[in-house]
Formats: sequence, C-alpha cells, structure tokens
Amino acid sequence: MEIGAFIKLQRIKQEMTQEELASGIVSMSYLSKIENMKTEASPEVISMLCTRLGIQVDGEKDVTIKEKCEKWYNSLFEVNDKEEITKGYQELNELLGIVRSDSLMMFEIHKIRYFLILGEMSNALDQINHLNELAGSFDSLHKYYWYKFKGNYSSASGSYNQAMRMYKLAEEKLDLLRLPEEEIADLHYIIAITNSKLRNTLEVIEYAEKAIDVYRKNYNFLRCAQCHIVLGISYRRLKMYDKAIKNHNLAKHLGELNKSKQIIQLANQNLGYLHSSKGETEEAIHYFEEVAKDEEVNLNERLLAITSLIKEYHNIYNFDKAREIIDKALELLDLGKNNVHYKLYYYIIHTYKFAIDGEDKKFQALVTEEFIPYLKKQKDYGNLVVYAKMLGKYYEDQGRYKDSVKYYKLANLTYEDVVNL
Repeated sequence: MEIGAFIKLQRIKQEMTQEELASGIVSMSYLSKIENMKTEASPEVISMLCTRLGIQVDGEKDVTIKEKCEKWYNSLFEVNDKEEITKGYQELNELLGIVRSDSLMMFEIHKIRYFLILGEMSNALDQINHLNELAGSFDSLHKYYWYKFKGNYSSASGSYNQAMRMYKLAEEKLDLLRLPEEEIADLHYIIAITNSKLRNTLEVIEYAEKAIDVYRKNYNFLRCAQCHIVLGISYRRLKMYDKAIKNHNLAKHLGELNKSKQIIQLANQNLGYLHSSKGETEEAIHYFEEVAKDEEVNLNERLLAITSLIKEYHNIYNFDKAREIIDKALELLDLGKNNVHYKLYYYIIHTYKFAIDGEDKKFQALVTEEFIPYLKKQKDYGNLVVYAKMLGKYYEDQGRYKDSVKYYKLANLTYEDVVNL
C-alpha cells in the first residue's frame, strides 16, 4: 500500500482534517499531493506525519499482522463462531490503528464482509461510504474484494441487479490476479445464487457447475450441498423434476454426512416446493412438516415451512388442519419478533387466518391496505403474484368483478415482470 494512501486512510479514520494533520509539518496543498500520490515526501516528513497520527513503523510487527489478517479473512468465508470472528477483528483493529502495515487497506475492505456477517447493515454501508473516497487508489486485488463485498451488501439489501453488476466487475479482475481456486469458486457460487434470485436459470446452472467442480475436488461437501440445492431450484423452474429431485437428494445426503441439519432441512423445504408445484400436496406437506417440527433448525426456516403448510392445507380446503397449523405458527411468530422477515410472516399467517375464519373486513383491510403495498415495496414478486391472485379470487367469489379484475391483472403483470427479470 502506497504511503500516501495509507496516510490518507488513517487521517480519515481518525476524522482529522488535512489542516490538522499538516499544521507545522507541511502545507495543506503538499499534504494533498502526498495523499494522492502526486509527490514523494522525504522520510522525515513521513515520520512526522505518522507520529502525529500515532502510527509506528515496525517491519517485524507487519509480518505478524499479515499472518493474522490472512487467518481472519479465511474465517469470514466459513461457518465460524461470531465471538471468535469479533475477537480477531478487535485485535487487528487495535494493531492496525498503531502500526503502519500494507495490510491496512485490505483489512478495511474486509470490514464490509465482517459487518454483513454480524447483520450490521448500517455499519457495512458506513464502511462502504468511508472507503469510496479511497477507491481510486485501490490495486486490482483491492478492487476485486471491493466489488465483491459491495455485491454482498447489495444482495443482503435485496438489490440483486446491483449485486450482479458488482459481482461481474469482480469477475473481470480474475484474469489479472492469482487467487486460490476456492476463492474463485466462492465468487461463482454467489453469482449462481444471485442469478437464481433474478430468475436467470441457465446462468445459475452454468455458475453452480463451475463452483461445484472445485468444491468436489477439494472435498468441501457442505458447499457442494449448497450448489446442489441451487441446481435443484433451477431444474424445478425448468420443470426438469427428476434432475431437481436428484440434486436435492444429493444435498440431503451430503448434509447427513456432515451432520448439518440446516442443509438437510433446506433440501426438504425445496422438495416441498417441488411437489407443491406439481400439485402433489401430500408429498409437499410431508417435507414441510419435516422442517417445521425440527427445533434444531433456525427459526426463519421453521416459519417458512409452517407458512407453506398453511397454504397447502388452505388450497385443499382442509380448514380445520389449517387453523391448527395457524395456532402453531402464531406461537413460533412470538419467538421471532426480531426476525428480519417477521412482518412478512405476520401478514401471511393473518391473511389465511382471516380468510379461513370468514373475517371479511379484516381480510380485505389487511391484504389491500398493508400486505400488497408491503410486497410491492419489498419487490417480493413471487408472493405478490400469490396474494394478488388470492385477493382476485376472493372478490370474484363475492361477485365484485371490477375489483377481481384489478387484482388478477396485478398478478398477471407481476408474473410477466418475474419472467422478464
């Protein structure tokens, strides 16, 4: 990392102005030239600037820091204890605050990933904004991770088109770098996932196959399982059901070998979707129940499964069973008030509750005034199609054909948008 960029980064981190740093050492214009690498300052000037910033120059410590950084970076790409990740972050943050190191810029970029792992979206965005001013000084390796982690942020925010743009910019840097093949596979995997969100089914298969080749060779069976799940989803969308089932069952098998309940139940959830899309309600219910009753699976997955069960029982007019499941769903929902998807599950559960109990006014008010606007705002097109059609059918049964046409039209237009994504 160039000394000028290093000084600029440390100054910005310490919220120090150029005037405050330069005072009594150099002119502000000269400091600006140093920071933007338009001139080379003398060792004496660099030393005085570093002293004012409270930075030591210690080559031996820098070697240790580089090793610690690499270990910490690797911990961000596997399932690791968040306490251990945070402990590593705090140690490095303290060290890099007092020692000049070439690792500083890469560490600052990896902070974006760190904040995302902790679910601290606002801190991740602040870090992105903080680094924007320095992006012009990034080398190819910095740019690769900069684009990748900005893509991670956009994906976590639900901005999948923007995420894809960032991932593609990262991919363009691959020819300029010698990255470990597992790192390249990770980029291909997240491109596959993002393409899946965008319904680019053929691209999903292309990138997932690239990733799985590496994971298989390196015996990374959990990542293999994740690739099989995304492949299964793609083949389901192509109505290639045999291939979809094969991939989901392979994922389950690998999950069982690795004793990963999360992988096993993610495969079950998707097998439930598959059988539901084929109209095989009994099989769909079987798989959704497997997930919903598993207390070892995270709450979000259980809520997803139990709301899927409500839909299945509603669709076959088994309202007694649907009411029973709704009661269980409400108990689960009470445990997940801090869940990021709480509002979605609340709307789904209460939509079916009001519909089944014949509470027409509550049903109409909830779906038209709250749920549909929420889905539009979230750009949740899949659910928007489902609940716009449900509302259209409700108005049709009521003989309110003008309202019925309005929501059927919304469902159709939304479906076209999904197909054209």
